[in-house]
Amino acid sequence: MVVCGDDALAHRLAAELRDVYGERVTLVVPSAREPHRPRIPPPARALGRAGALLGRVSAAMVRPSPLPSEAPGDGAEPPEETVRILEAAQPDDAALTEAGIAGAGALALVYDDDELNIHAALRARRLNPRLRLVIRLYNRKLGQHLEELLDQAAAVAALGSGDGGDAEGADASTTVLSDADTVAPALAGAAVAGTSKVIEADGLLLRAVERTPVPPGRPGEPGLCTLALLPASAGDPAGATGAAAGDEGPVLLPDEAATAAATGCGTVVLETVSYTGRPVRRRWLRGRGAPLASLFSRRLRWSLAGVVGTVLALAVASSLTLGEDPMHAVYLSLLDLFAINDPALNEPAPRKVLQLLSGLTGLLLLPVLVAAAFEGLGTFRSASALRRPPRGLSGHVVLLGLGKVGTRVLARLHEMGIPVVCIEGDPEARGIALARRLRVPTVLGDVTQEGVLEAAMIERAATLLALTSEDTTNLEASLYARSVHPRLRVTLRLFDDRFATAVYRTLRAAHPGALTRSRSVTYLAAPAFAGAMMGREILGAIPVERRVLLIARFAVRGQAALEGRTVAEVLRPGRLRVLAVDTSTPDDPEPDAAAAATPPPAERTPARLVHELGDDYVLRPQDRVLLVATRQGLGDLHARNRGTVAGAGPGRGDRAGQV
Repeated sequence: MVVCGDDALAHRLAAELRDVYGERVTLVVPSAREPHRPRIPPPARALGRAGALLGRVSAAMVRPSPLPSEAPGDGAEPPEETVRILEAAQPDDAALTEAGIAGAGALALVYDDDELNIHAALRARRLNPRLRLVIRLYNRKLGQHLEELLDQAAAVAALGSGDGGDAEGADASTTVLSDADTVAPALAGAAVAGTSKVIEADGLLLRAVERTPVPPGRPGEPGLCTLALLPASAGDPAGATGAAAGDEGPVLLPDEAATAAATGCGTVVLETVSYTGRPVRRRWLRGRGAPLASLFSRRLRWSLAGVVGTVLALAVASSLTLGEDPMHAVYLSLLDLFAINDPALNEPAPRKVLQLLSGLTGLLLLPVLVAAAFEGLGTFRSASALRRPPRGLSGHVVLLGLGKVGTRVLARLHEMGIPVVCIEGDPEARGIALARRLRVPTVLGDVTQEGVLEAAMIERAATLLALTSEDTTNLEASLYARSVHPRLRVTLRLFDDRFATAVYRTLRAAHPGALTRSRSVTYLAAPAFAGAMMGREILGAIPVERRVLLIARFAVRGQAALEGRTVAEVLRPGRLRVLAVDTSTPDDPEPDAAAAATPPPAERTPARLVHELGDDYVLRPQDRVLLVATRQGLGDLHARNRGTVAGAGPGRGDRAGQV
């Protein structure tokens, strides 16, 4: 495997391929001496009023603690003795050739520059048409076109060389991923409802929810399966030191015996979600409703309505007192209103009175029309300006940072109809245009300066989502926000695992009644990129504290650990569990006939859940299974260099291993 990149994702991905899948990796980076991770300044760079808490964080960091990982070395840079590191300023032909691209199985291009990744992908496809490509691109539309282009290039090269069959077997596919798109659902779910998340797979809607401990003797709410047992001593489900230290961490994918024996523990349960009743119509968001509402204020609209009502009242009075036709009475009232009618000198007294009242109404109408003109002009002038947080706003999410990740999270929160107030220090940041288009209130300013968080109404917010690329900036914002709002839910984007461990300990000690979570973008994105390099289909990731459970779809055919085994035999507590099975393909021993009989995804019936099939159901070669697994469990199931499986006979699935 070859990984080319210039930031932390390249190192995380190389470690993932090495530790989970046991692959030989060549890591191409601009400089092997750069750690490519956020640097943590010394405590002397004060955090204002949160300086005392930062001192406690620094003291906690001095105490040694293991990394919060599922495998040794996770989150650290790959050591040179197991990962070959190649320094190259650019991924040109010479660098790719030296990295061994001609004999590589897959290439990941994870530079932070989309254009650089595209150029490198074109070079790699020319040098090795049979290579599986995984490309990191932020532009989703461009990524779709690039996938088609590179796949067509691989097909043409295979036909031209006359080894189309071998090229097909090599799976020369192209996968375009965005780390921001991959982690946005997890970050939005952490901000709103902990690890709650909805994943759509094979016609099913699955949601992972956190549940509080159930008192002894009271049955818990049923779910599809229990994904994790949370630490019993943690008031904050995501803040237990065990998640980082390993002594009280969550138990992933427990079996029924472990679940029944756990008392006083919170759980993460997977549930099925179904729609009932009529679909809910999407409500108009403020500032995007009817044109009249967006152009004119409510006070001005009521003023215009009062003038119109007065004119109608005068017309009715004129029609009743003078016996005129109603339409003619309205016409005369309008002429009097705009002072273009002849004076009623020789008219009856009621007519004179009505004309005076119409003139007075016309004087009142003039400032209303002027105000309408100014308001309409101001609306058009401010259409391109950022909104300020409205008065009375509460229960909202304060989103700090509108970079690549923050922009995607903002779009996801907006789709969910959740009120958001953004904070960004760079007026030219990527997400400013999106915030302006969506009319999301945004505060421009340095979050480290006093008054910025107050302008975002942090004291009345429900959640702070700190997503800048600097660990210390996110920490400073969270500490100061907690000093203003002690029970605020905080979700931090932190890369360094030891730093995250110290933050957990300190914030739990200082604010035991508040919820604190930390997420690493590269930690969440690396499994999806590694899975794509291995040729598998990962549908989503469910974060449990700082660990990750993966939802993946597998074809049973060719998988020694799945084919011919029962669902109970596939179960590996702590690593792997079958959620559902797609049984829509009929029985057919011939692979080609089975593939031809498989209906397209749009016509395929929803997969059947495990409790519907039973644990004794034997997986057929033409079935497709939906799995939830840890990264190690997924690596054991589908290792690239698997030759056979130890104990391949039925009934020995729990001891299956790699040879």
